[in-house]
Amino acid sequence: QVQLVESGGGLVQAGGSLRLSCAASGSILSIRDMAWYRQASGKQRELVATITRGGTTNYADSVKGRFTISRDNAKNTVYLQMNSLKPEDTAVYYCHAETYGLGVKLNDIWGQGTQVTVSS
Repeated sequence: QVQLVESGGGLVQAGGSLRLSCAASGSILSIRDMAWYRQASGKQRELVATITRGGTTNYADSVKGRFTISRDNAKNTVYLQMNSLKPEDTAVYYCHAETYGLGVKLNDIWGQGTQVTVSS
């Protein structure tokens, strides 16, 4: 099984920056794509950014040009660098991983979430 632990959330003023980290442990060789999602109060969870094991990235339109997802496979860690933060970025941010075995998807794994609050 895979476990994900996020860190790096906090309170920041609009225009500021934060970097989130997500460390994976357990059956890490089974991990393929990883992603960051967020859920604001009273809203549905939404995809923020994805990264494949090879490093291909994709972003939600709302964060393009401001957020950067990266991955260090040697450290089993994925990062989300968030710049030019806006109050509407306030949410709980969740790390997500897909695990595979013999080419078959096994599980969706979620971290516990980390709160990001952007003040105006």
